[in-house]
Parts: sequence; structure tokens; C-alpha cells
Amino acid sequence: VQLQASGGGSVQAGGSLTPSCAASGRTFSTYVMGWFRQAPGKEREFVAAISRSVGSTYYADSVKGRFTISRDNAKNTVYLQMDSLKPEDTAVYYCAASPTGYGTMRSDYEYWGQGTLVTVSS
Repeated sequence: VQLQASGGGSVQAGGSLTPSCAASGRTFSTYVMGWFRQAPGKEREFVAAISRSVGSTYYADSVKGRFTISRDNAKNTVYLQMDSLKPEDTAVYYCAASPTGYGTMRSDYEYWGQGTLVTVSS
């Protein structure tokens, strides 16, 4: 599967953005989807994941209550609604697909999009 992320941008603290990630192929619904982020000089870290059938979601503690992951299997797209953004949320956001399971590690995901930059100013 090929992934294409978009929808990043620049916002002020407290604002909102909703990046999306479009997947190619006809097997999108068979993948667990995740979002990761990488800030300058830091390791890539897990943000959120959603199960194949939209039954379950999981979030990093740093974004819980502010971010919402969702997916539309008919459109082969996963979204990350980000509210109450903080300057520390500034990073390149990557979507990823796992054919096997629900995970929070980079190694749990086999396919990656190219990333979309989110910049939050104070």
C-alpha cells in the first residue's frame, strides 16, 4: 500500500489542524493505521492508532484528549484531528500502515507516508 499524507500547516497555539492520509490499493481496510511524529532533533514517536474496523483507538499520553484519529474505509483515508495545539506539537507527522497488529513502535508498521509538517507558534 502507498500512503500520501497532506493537510499540515502553520497555526497558533490553541488552534486546530486535521491532516489526512490517503492510501492506494483495495486492501486499506485490512491495515491498522497509525500516526507518528518527529520533531527536529528528536526520535520519531507514536501519536495514535486505529484498528481496522474503527472499533478501537489508542493515543500517546501527550495527545490524549486533544487529538482524534479516525478513518473512512470507503475513501481509503485516515485522519488526525488535532485540537488545542501546543508549540511542542510542532513536528513532521507521518501516517503508517500495519498489516499485522495494533502497535506503538515504529517496527510495528510496514508502510509509511512521506510526512506532512505541522508548525505551532506561541
